[in-house]
Amino acid sequence: MLTIFTDGGSRGNPGPAAIGYLIYRHADIIQQDKKFIGLQTNNYAEYHALIEALNYCINNNLVGEEIKCYLDSQLVVNQLNGIYKVKDQNIKIHYQTLQTLLKNFKNISFTHIPRANNKEADKLVNEALDAINNN
Repeated sequence: MLTIFTDGGSRGNPGPAAIGYLIYRHADIIQQDKKFIGLQTNNYAEYHALIEALNYCINNNLVGEEIKCYLDSQLVVNQLNGIYKVKDQNIKIHYQTLQTLLKNFKNISFTHIPRANNKEADKLVNEALDAINNN
Protein backbone atom coordinates (compact mmCIF):
# COMPACT_ATOMS: atom_id res chain seq x y z
CA MET A 1 0.00 0.00 0.00
CA LEU A 2 1.12 3.55 -0.77
CA THR A 3 0.22 6.63 1.21
CA ILE A 4 0.44 10.03 -0.45
CA PHE A 5 0.38 13.38 1.33
CA THR A 6 0.04 16.42 -0.91
CA ASP A 7 -0.19 20.12 -0.33
CA GLY A 8 -0.31 23.24 -2.40
CA GLY A 9 -0.28 26.81 -1.30
CA SER A 10 0.00 30.39 -2.41
CA ARG A 11 1.13 33.51 -0.63
CA GLY A 12 -1.73 35.71 -1.66
CA ASN A 13 -4.67 34.26 -3.53
CA PRO A 14 -3.60 34.34 -6.28
CA GLY A 15 0.06 34.79 -5.52
CA PRO A 16 3.38 32.97 -5.67
CA ALA A 17 2.44 29.30 -5.39
CA ALA A 18 4.16 26.00 -4.78
CA ILE A 19 3.44 22.32 -4.29
CA GLY A 20 4.82 19.53 -2.18
CA TYR A 21 4.14 15.84 -1.90
CA LEU A 22 5.45 12.73 -0.18
CA ILE A 23 4.81 9.14 -1.16
CA TYR A 24 5.26 6.45 1.46
CA ARG A 25 5.39 2.69 1.18
CA HIS A 26 4.57 1.68 4.72
CA ALA A 27 6.80 3.95 6.87
CA ASP A 28 9.43 4.61 4.18
CA ILE A 29 9.41 7.66 1.92
CA ILE A 30 9.89 6.45 -1.63
CA GLN A 31 9.49 9.88 -3.25
CA GLN A 32 9.11 13.49 -2.25
CA ASP A 33 9.15 16.63 -4.32
CA LYS A 34 8.52 20.34 -4.11
CA LYS A 35 8.18 22.90 -6.85
CA PHE A 36 7.38 26.55 -7.43
CA ILE A 37 4.50 26.78 -9.93
CA GLY A 38 4.25 30.52 -10.56
CA LEU A 39 1.39 32.84 -9.69
CA GLN A 40 -1.66 30.72 -8.92
CA THR A 41 -4.50 30.31 -6.47
CA ASN A 42 -4.31 28.04 -3.45
CA ASN A 43 -6.88 25.63 -4.91
CA TYR A 44 -5.00 25.42 -8.20
CA ALA A 45 -1.83 24.54 -6.26
CA GLU A 46 -3.66 21.86 -4.24
CA TYR A 47 -4.80 20.15 -7.45
CA HIS A 48 -1.39 20.56 -9.08
CA ALA A 49 0.33 18.81 -6.15
CA LEU A 50 -1.93 15.78 -6.46
CA ILE A 51 -1.45 15.63 -10.23
CA GLU A 52 2.34 15.65 -9.79
CA ALA A 53 2.21 12.85 -7.20
CA LEU A 54 -0.08 10.68 -9.33
CA ASN A 55 2.05 11.26 -12.41
CA TYR A 56 5.03 10.00 -10.41
CA CYS A 57 3.06 6.85 -9.57
CA ILE A 58 2.08 6.32 -13.21
CA ASN A 59 5.63 6.91 -14.48
CA ASN A 60 7.03 4.46 -11.92
CA ASN A 61 4.46 1.70 -12.45
CA LEU A 62 2.83 2.04 -9.04
CA VAL A 63 -0.73 2.13 -10.34
CA GLY A 64 -1.67 -1.41 -9.31
CA GLU A 65 -1.10 -0.77 -5.62
CA GLU A 66 -3.69 0.40 -3.13
CA ILE A 67 -3.15 4.15 -2.75
CA LYS A 68 -4.50 6.39 -0.01
CA CYS A 69 -4.21 10.12 -0.67
CA TYR A 70 -4.39 12.62 2.17
CA LEU A 71 -4.97 16.32 1.55
CA ASP A 72 -5.71 19.21 3.89
CA SER A 73 -7.96 20.79 1.26
CA GLN A 74 -11.52 19.81 2.12
CA LEU A 75 -12.71 21.44 -1.12
CA VAL A 76 -10.49 19.30 -3.34
CA VAL A 77 -11.27 16.09 -1.47
CA ASN A 78 -15.02 16.75 -1.64
CA GLN A 79 -14.80 17.57 -5.35
CA LEU A 80 -12.83 14.39 -6.08
CA ASN A 81 -15.25 12.32 -4.02
CA GLY A 82 -18.22 13.78 -5.93
CA ILE A 83 -19.69 15.68 -2.97
CA TYR A 84 -19.06 19.16 -4.41
CA LYS A 85 -19.29 20.26 -8.02
CA VAL A 86 -16.35 21.97 -9.69
CA LYS A 87 -17.47 25.43 -10.78
CA ASP A 88 -14.23 27.38 -11.31
CA GLN A 89 -13.04 27.12 -14.93
CA ASN A 90 -9.33 27.02 -14.05
CA ILE A 91 -9.92 24.25 -11.52
CA LYS A 92 -12.09 22.30 -13.99
CA ILE A 93 -9.03 21.82 -16.18
CA HIS A 94 -7.11 20.24 -13.29
CA TYR A 95 -10.16 18.24 -12.24
CA GLN A 96 -10.51 16.83 -15.76
CA THR A 97 -6.78 16.03 -15.86
CA LEU A 98 -7.17 14.13 -12.59
CA GLN A 99 -10.17 12.22 -13.89
CA THR A 100 -8.05 11.07 -16.84
CA LEU A 101 -5.15 10.10 -14.56
CA LEU A 102 -7.43 8.20 -12.20
CA LYS A 103 -8.36 5.78 -14.99
CA ASN A 104 -4.86 4.30 -14.53
CA PHE A 105 -5.42 3.35 -10.89
CA LYS A 106 -7.18 0.29 -9.55
CA ASN A 107 -7.68 1.24 -5.89
CA ILE A 108 -7.27 4.88 -4.85
CA SER A 109 -8.98 7.00 -2.21
CA PHE A 110 -8.95 10.64 -1.10
CA THR A 111 -9.27 11.70 2.52
CA HIS A 112 -9.34 15.14 4.10
CA ILE A 113 -6.99 15.60 7.05
CA PRO A 114 -6.38 18.60 9.31
CA ARG A 115 -3.48 20.81 8.32
CA ALA A 116 -1.68 19.76 11.51
CA ASN A 117 -1.56 16.22 10.13
CA ASN A 118 -0.03 17.35 6.84
CA LYS A 119 3.04 19.11 8.20
CA GLU A 120 5.65 17.44 5.99
CA ALA A 121 3.92 18.31 2.71
CA ASP A 122 3.22 21.83 4.01
CA LYS A 123 6.91 22.17 4.89
CA LEU A 124 7.89 21.27 1.31
CA VAL A 125 5.52 23.93 -0.06
CA ASN A 126 7.02 26.57 2.21
CA GLU A 127 10.58 25.53 1.34
CA ALA A 128 9.80 25.94 -2.36
CA LEU A 129 8.24 29.37 -1.75
CA ASP A 130 11.09 30.49 0.52
CA ALA A 131 13.66 29.45 -2.10
CA ILE A 132 12.00 31.74 -4.66
CA ASN A 133 11.88 34.64 -2.20
CA ASN A 134 15.57 34.23 -1.40
CA ASN A 135 16.69 34.36 -5.04
